[in-house]
Amino acid sequence: MWNIVRNKFERRPFWMNAIFVFCIYMTFIYLPWDVLIKPVSEDEEVWFGILFNGWLAKVGGVMHWVVYSALTFGFWSMSRWLNLWGALYLLQVALSMVVWGWLNSEGAGAWTSFVVGGLFVTGAIVFYKSRLK
Repeated sequence: MWNIVRNKFERRPFWMNAIFVFCIYMTFIYLPWDVLIKPVSEDEEVWFGILFNGWLAKVGGVMHWVVYSALTFGFWSMSRWLNLWGALYLLQVALSMVVWGWLNSEGAGAWTSFVVGGLFVTGAIVFYKSRLK
């Protein structure tokens, strides 16, 4: 079993393995807790830079769970669709960072969100260009 896991991790660069491990954590630890255990009154989710609370946040949590589950499967199976869809998800995160920062910050904080968004755009480009084989 350990050889199978090691083989999976040896097939991609370190930074991509870090994202893979993050997706595994989100799929199997954080999101099950977030969706199934966390009280509705405390739940918050951000999509496209807009904060959702309560039951809308629970729906957003389920959608996040689907996204991270798909990404985890894509990394595990080294699926070619992951290049496009992983990059598109990172672009959505970049947009969310900019919108969130612009709506919820003042002065330099709003402009900082453009820098952070730019980092995610750069990540999306690198992710897309690093073709999975």
